[in-house]
Amino acid sequence: MSLSILVSLLAQSQQHAAYERSEEEGKKHLDQLLQAYPDSASFNKRKVELRQCIAKALGIDLAAQRTPLNPIIRSKKVMTGYVVENVAFESIPGYYVTGTLYRPLNGKGPFPVIANPHGHFYNEQNPSDRKDSGRYRADMQKRCAAFAKMGAFAFNYDMYSWGESVLMTGNPSFHETGFASSIQTWNTIRVLDFLLSLPDADKGRVAVTGASGGGTQTFLAAALDERVTVSVPVVMVSSSFDGGCACESGMPIHGDCKGNKTNNAEIAAMIAPKPLLVVSDGSDWTKSVPGTDYPYFKKIFGFYNEEGKVESVYLPNDQHDYGITKREPVYRFLAKHLRLNFKAIAGERGIDESGITIQNNDELLVFKSFPLPSNALRSHEDIVKSFNRVHKSGK
Repeated sequence: MSLSILVSLLAQSQQHAAYERSEEEGKKHLDQLLQAYPDSASFNKRKVELRQCIAKALGIDLAAQRTPLNPIIRSKKVMTGYVVENVAFESIPGYYVTGTLYRPLNGKGPFPVIANPHGHFYNEQNPSDRKDSGRYRADMQKRCAAFAKMGAFAFNYDMYSWGESVLMTGNPSFHETGFASSIQTWNTIRVLDFLLSLPDADKGRVAVTGASGGGTQTFLAAALDERVTVSVPVVMVSSSFDGGCACESGMPIHGDCKGNKTNNAEIAAMIAPKPLLVVSDGSDWTKSVPGTDYPYFKKIFGFYNEEGKVESVYLPNDQHDYGITKREPVYRFLAKHLRLNFKAIAGERGIDESGITIQNNDELLVFKSFPLPSNALRSHEDIVKSFNRVHKSGK
């Protein structure tokens, strides 16, 4: 690692701090924001402003030319009720997003699509091994396979400098940088490009769901990309907390926008009046949702007379995860709003995921038996340069 990169990383880590405040302060901020937009017309104006401000803070040009995806699809495996394929595609020239695509085995399209960004969750048996964390975890595989069995295309992909992405960055530490928040958000937008390019993809049924850092990706994608029709952020949304990693809040996305700062609850609300489910628990910052953030969401959706399209599931005795107690209400919500077949995973007592095959980490790798493409970038610095060329940004 060069000295210049080390200095840059140190500067970013010093600038970034996980901003957390009391629930009372979060509520006060939401009340102040509501004074600025008392109806749907004024909130719609605020959404346009916020979208521009957030994109600018991330160094993303939403009108940038979408470069060719050049997808690579390998290792097709037929499971019980679904098909699994390992996929890579170029989100910017030379940078390959790596992940796993889950498709229905049966049924007739068009099929809805669901992007599944992962959070900062590690392997329970070996927390220090990132290779078996992120998208490779059993809960991620169960979720995506269940979506496919229910009748959707689901894509589970690596965050920046995580999993196979480290082949291009060279060091996992680059995940914990402000740049990671920029490229990850662009990658999620390009994931939607990829999913919607598939034959039989339904452009009118598009969802994003993820937990923790994946929850941040969920509401950012829904805020910036109007193709998203359903948003389900899990154990992340709170007006009291910005994010625990520079990869989430290391860029000034919460800063002043037309004279008003924002927070994660307001960003999550930008999906309105399209369906939003917020899942929270009692062990982290999302304990503010039922008393503070959900009432705010109800007011926002009330502007459109669509209060029935926003829901909250609060699990006071649960932990910070995307476990089965959280997956079940998510399955039901997405089945309702994406018109999925919930019966495909229904058991006598709740949901039944027993027919899902959990693959080993190596089985999910795109480049395990194949080299990286010849044009693949091999350093964080080169990836930043390629990103900036696409977005004509100085960041």
